[in-house]
Amino acid sequence: MTLHKQTTTLAAAVALAFALAGCAASQPEPVTGMSSAEMDATITRMLAGESETQGEELEQRIAAASAHPLGSKENPVRASGPPGQREYLSRLRCADTSRPAFERAGSAGLSTYGNIVDVYVVTCEDSEPKRREIYLDMYHRGHVETRAVPGFGIIGGRAET
Repeated sequence: MTLHKQTTTLAAAVALAFALAGCAASQPEPVTGMSSAEMDATITRMLAGESETQGEELEQRIAAASAHPLGSKENPVRASGPPGQREYLSRLRCADTSRPAFERAGSAGLSTYGNIVDVYVVTCEDSEPKRREIYLDMYHRGHVETRAVPGFGIIGGRAET
């Protein structure tokens, strides 16, 4: 290796070392704008299956969300954890009264209640609706939704009007 190549390689290595050291030494800015204590409280609520929004504020948000169809991103179905999500989807019925198939498609950002919302793809193979995306917010411990999302029936509840 020539002296010029050695010098260039050494300079690149030193620059990389300084860049990595700067990354390791600096503290990242919070993405959420929350303090550490607020973030800890939020995570504790999430792990407990509780909504970020509580009390009167939650009631106001539920009322505002009801202007949108149940199961939409603006009015997600409230459920009690992942088992509550699956229980709700298992009670839905297609137009021919068959049970729809469902699969979690992933998370879809924050709900109107300030929680992570999941989206499920729900399909009725030989009936209607053929395919629908239903948004569910699992951070409502103890809540059991009795209304069906539009286009579906529900057992143990009532159809959405």
